[in-house]
Amino acid sequence: MDVAIPTFRPDGRLDQIIRRLGKQSCPVRHIWLLNTRSGDFPEKYEKMEKVTVKQIEPEEFDHGATRDMAFSLSDAEYMVFMTQDAVPADRRMIEELLKPLLSSDEVGISYARQLPAKDCGVIERYTRSFNYPKESRIKGQEDMAELGIKTFFCSDVCAAYRRDIYREMGGFTRKTIFNEDMVMAAKMVKSGYKIAYAADARVIHSHNYSGIRQFKRNFDLAVSQADHPEVFAGIHSESEGIRLVGKTMEYLLKSKRGYLIPSLIYKSACKYAGYRMGKSYRILPPFIVERCSASPGYWIKR
Repeated sequence: MDVAIPTFRPDGRLDQIIRRLGKQSCPVRHIWLLNTRSGDFPEKYEKMEKVTVKQIEPEEFDHGATRDMAFSLSDAEYMVFMTQDAVPADRRMIEELLKPLLSSDEVGISYARQLPAKDCGVIERYTRSFNYPKESRIKGQEDMAELGIKTFFCSDVCAAYRRDIYREMGGFTRKTIFNEDMVMAAKMVKSGYKIAYAADARVIHSHNYSGIRQFKRNFDLAVSQADHPEVFAGIHSESEGIRLVGKTMEYLLKSKRGYLIPSLIYKSACKYAGYRMGKSYRILPPFIVERCSASPGYWIKR
């Protein structure tokens, strides 16, 4: 089992990740750092035991193609993808992440629970608990009626893939702005495989995004859905978003934090506006698309 981490100007958390991966109850064979060149990548990673750095140019980076590169570099039966800001919460993270894959030949992906960091805001903290509950679950075609688009929910912030099923699906989309994980999960589910949410595999990962950042992120999310009608056509995300806003508002009132509701409404409006514009990106002028996106480099290459 290998771990692959795309990196770009990493901070001290990467050191912590590598250190904790080295102490896992289920040993990590090798760590692949897929680094996008920026001129200031620390040389120390090149000298670490069981770590290989693969340098790529900024114009080469792609959410799908770069991760697919990890599969071509490694021959591991199971590949764990992480991000440079997702820190293993304990020594059993890898062990718990692999359990569903080892327990059933039908499970193609297992993804971890994301816990909020110490500096995480109240609203984002609740969002983490909403999207990553305490209970594990195996999801398949039979859950579509109940879960809708959440059936495909999966996150490469920390997820393990079974190589044979991944290859059977043709690998990640080589040109994608975002959401390569959900696209792959949807392919697997529609082919009869399962997606596992491993709640006992935990990483510390959260963001305190501004409203503008939320707008841009949701714009890119919607672009990825618009680009993959074979996966997302007829499946709507809006109802899940509305449910999250309602539950968050209820939580804020119960916890006597009603003063945060204006912030919730503002950021939720930003998310929705970004999502709606991203869905219709093809009719927007190119300069507007670049300004709305969190990944302007993607549009320059495109």
